[in-house]
Formats: sequence, structure tokens, C-alpha cells
Amino acid sequence: MTAPVRFPRFFVTSPAPCPYLPGKSERKVFTELKGPHADALNDALGRIGFRRSQTVAYRPSCLDCSACVSVRVVTEEFAPSSTQRRNIRRNKDLVATVCRPWSTTEQYELLQSYLGVRHPGGGMTAMDDVDFADMVEHSPVTSYVIEYREPSEDGVTPGRLVGACLTDRQADGLSMIYSFYDPEHETRSGLGNYIILDHISRAAEMDLSYVYLGYWVHGSPRMQYKVRYRPLEKLTREGWERIPADEQDELIAASVGSNSKDAVPPDGSGKDGVPGGQIQYRVAD
Repeated sequence: MTAPVRFPRFFVTSPAPCPYLPGKSERKVFTELKGPHADALNDALGRIGFRRSQTVAYRPSCLDCSACVSVRVVTEEFAPSSTQRRNIRRNKDLVATVCRPWSTTEQYELLQSYLGVRHPGGGMTAMDDVDFADMVEHSPVTSYVIEYREPSEDGVTPGRLVGACLTDRQADGLSMIYSFYDPEHETRSGLGNYIILDHISRAAEMDLSYVYLGYWVHGSPRMQYKVRYRPLEKLTREGWERIPADEQDELIAASVGSNSKDAVPPDGSGKDGVPGGQIQYRVAD
């Protein structure tokens, strides 16, 4: 006789100012990921728009706004643009290594550099090394950190760390939880975009159908980079739907010149990648 499956309990956060759209408030619904079936639960919730942060899966449940839309890249059909192809050629010498989800001082220092330039005063800038370790290591699901290093001079010792991404392996794809990189590299540009492109290639090689990019927030300039990967699917009330090519053309054109010269991953102060300790818990009514 099999043990009954326990349905997860869901909670909601108290409303708080939205970090992406001025004048709006945000609220999240969330549940805890734990136990032997955490991977399966994370997979199921991921398919309906939830994101993971440490031991919590959450999604927006805002009272006055529905601008946050889950998006994912279809890996088998992905067709890089000319700009993306140049990015791949420019950074193809980087050495990508899949590491266990264990934080390092080198990663933390790179994160601090990234936050200081890209998100000064943001919700994660006050993170210390213990907070960072919690973000990386407290995972009840299959996760890893992918490091991106420049080639070393001797070919033996590890080269300079220029990027990293905390990634979840899901049944149907890779979910990019949080990525960061050297924002002021002397000779490289587009590192954030390259990390996404590498995940798309990596997922295709693993026969995984999607790369989950989190939430695209219409009206938020720093989230517009996500529309530049095609084909792209968005989660609607009717399920996942392909964004039509002409509609995506318009979105890409509108994103040009926005505050997103490089891919800007979730900054952790809002819907994507918020450290679990920042969530204010209360039981839903």
C-alpha cells in the first residue's frame, strides 16, 4: 500500500512595493519544497509559473497587476540572431564548468562586483557571504552552479572567474535561478547574454525542451532582454503559448535602446530570485 501524497500548503506574502513597476505593489504565493518528492513538486510548479528560491517555490499573486509573465525558450528550435552569433564567437573560449551548489569566496566577490554596478542599492546589495551561501546551498532539488572562466595561461590552474549561474535541472528544462558576471570586463561584453545562450545550447544537448528565464515584466526596461530569444513561449491562462513572430519582432524592436545593453538577470529584490529570508510569511486567508 503506497503512502498518500500530501498536497502542499500555500501561503501569501503581505503586499509590498513592486521593485519593477513604480506605483505598483507586489504579493507572492508560495509553498515549501522539502522531502523526497521535492524535485517532482518543483517540476510541477515550474510548469505553472513558479520559481524557486532556496527551499521555497513562489509566483506573483498581485492584487492590482498581472504584468509578470513566465517565459521559456524552446531549445530545439532556437535560432540565434546575428548579434547573438557574434556574442557566441566572442566568448566561445570561456571554460564552463558544472559545479556542485557550494558557494565560494570567488563567486561571492564576483556577485558583489556585479551588484555594485548593475543594482546599486538593490535588495541584494546587503547580502553577506552567509546570505550568499544560503542562496546557493539551501536547495532541496537538483541544482548546480555553472562557472564561466577565462582560459588560464598554463592551461592547468583555473582561469579568471567572469560569470556564474545557479541553475536547477528540471524534468523538461533548465531553470536559471540567478546569474551574475563581471559587469566591467575590459575586453568582453555581453557576458549575461552569453550565459543564457550557453544554457540554451546545454539544454539542447541534454535533450531538454526548455530554458526557463523566469518572469518577463512588461513595462520594466531591465526585463526586456528576455524577449530577444526566439522562439519564446509565455504562460497564459490557457497554458503555455508561442509568442507569434510578428509580436516578438515588435517586442524586440521596443527593447532596443532600453536599459538592457546586456542581459540583466533577476536582481533578487522582487519576483525572480528573492532570497527566502526576505519573504514575509503569513497563511493565506
